[in-house]
Amino acid sequence: MSLAIVYSRAQLGIEAPLVTVETHLSNGLPGLAIVGLPETAVKESKDRVRSALINSHFDFPARRIIINLAPADLPKEGGRYDLPIALGILAASGQIPEESLRNCEFLGELALSGQLRQVSGCLPAAIACGQENRQLIVPDQNAGEAAFSSRTEVFGGTSLLRICAHLHRKQPLSRACKREANARLEAPDLADIKGQSQARRALEIAASGSHNIIFYGPPGTGKTMLASRLPGILPPLREAEALEVAAVHSVAGGLRAENWYQRPFRAPHHTSSAAALVGGGSHPKPGEISLAHKGVLFLDELPEFQKHVLEVLREPLESGFIHISRARAQVRFPAEVLLVSAFNPCPCGYLGTSPQGNSGLQCNCTPEQIRRYRGKISGPLLDRIDLHVPVMPLKKGELHNVSAGEASAEVRDRVAKTRTLQLQRQDKTNAELQNRELEKVCALNEKQRALLDQAMENMGLSARAYYRTLKVARTLADMSGSEPLQTRHITEALSYRTLDRREN
Repeated sequence: MSLAIVYSRAQLGIEAPLVTVETHLSNGLPGLAIVGLPETAVKESKDRVRSALINSHFDFPARRIIINLAPADLPKEGGRYDLPIALGILAASGQIPEESLRNCEFLGELALSGQLRQVSGCLPAAIACGQENRQLIVPDQNAGEAAFSSRTEVFGGTSLLRICAHLHRKQPLSRACKREANARLEAPDLADIKGQSQARRALEIAASGSHNIIFYGPPGTGKTMLASRLPGILPPLREAEALEVAAVHSVAGGLRAENWYQRPFRAPHHTSSAAALVGGGSHPKPGEISLAHKGVLFLDELPEFQKHVLEVLREPLESGFIHISRARAQVRFPAEVLLVSAFNPCPCGYLGTSPQGNSGLQCNCTPEQIRRYRGKISGPLLDRIDLHVPVMPLKKGELHNVSAGEASAEVRDRVAKTRTLQLQRQDKTNAELQNRELEKVCALNEKQRALLDQAMENMGLSARAYYRTLKVARTLADMSGSEPLQTRHITEALSYRTLDRREN
């Protein structure tokens, strides 16, 4: 047969659209042409495939070979099509049975020797392949990653010759097994924190309702330590969430199989660019906000980031997605993160602290320096942060207190119970509630409405801050086991909007 069809998958964000590799052998001058919007790496595959076939002791047809990668309007990039192209040539020339390819999809880059090399983005391809009830054959290095998709039969091969033996049913490949997740949580323990009871409670509130939080205070008071303890009190990912997270890291090429059920923690340096934070490039890749999907994004020294870099966070923090548009493709990456940030009150760090309480240090910044420093954090960005928490120096003797505070495991159990309550009631966390849904789960009486109206006027709260305050109050009620909102829940939620307050 001079025509063969092999199935593969492209990579478009975290989606994996089907690509049909059509191979036709015809009479004419010998040559190989690839059509279907291939980019440079795909065009070069004809030389890799030719050498791999010859070095694997197959015949390379001395005929005119046309390879069509359909659909033609979908850009194709990378070496992932080497294996399906080679198998298409072998099937079209009768060297492997064409019927053995019908229920399979293939991904893999070929070395000149015929060995297979790993490619990125195997997990999204495996998920999509399982939905079509086909088997997936990939390089052996990618098999463990692709096996995370429990609905997909995944087989890993080391070379073109080994895969052809499998297709001839002479030496079947072993099915890849899903690796067990590491049950031990690798995160610093909350028990290491001395004092800071208010900040610890705010951290539990943030974890319970998935609320964004910002710590501010002098240097050395424990802001970074508190932020690093947040992953340890978050409940483990559910399987569907873990697959989403793993798919993002698979596309980025940094998936770690041993702890794929653990929530990610990303802490980019303040010199990071906007593209590094939200993703981008000529071939769009996920940025830090997507790599932290379903986990924690920690921005330390927040005012040290460039202002335009911080502003690109505003839309994804609201929508949970980041859209990247390029001339040849538009992709969407998930970005549901719990944002934790920290900053000093002024450039030197000691504004508002007494010399006696802080080893004799006091602020020496000018009002203009403080204004410029704090101006990096815009009002719209602060609006999207639910909890503003001051972290002050410890009182005398607190640092020497040998009695440890609550461990992360104890707090995590309470957080898990609170989140379970939210999922049973609304199938999402409180921070994800829309305004219309919020009105149903946060019924207010006249006294509570008056309290919030007065707070909006006195504190200068926006409508967004109003609804976010209600979400925090709902979380506080859930933590206390109260179905209706109590006035104390609203007042405590308002106490965490300190950076919104108007200066007299």
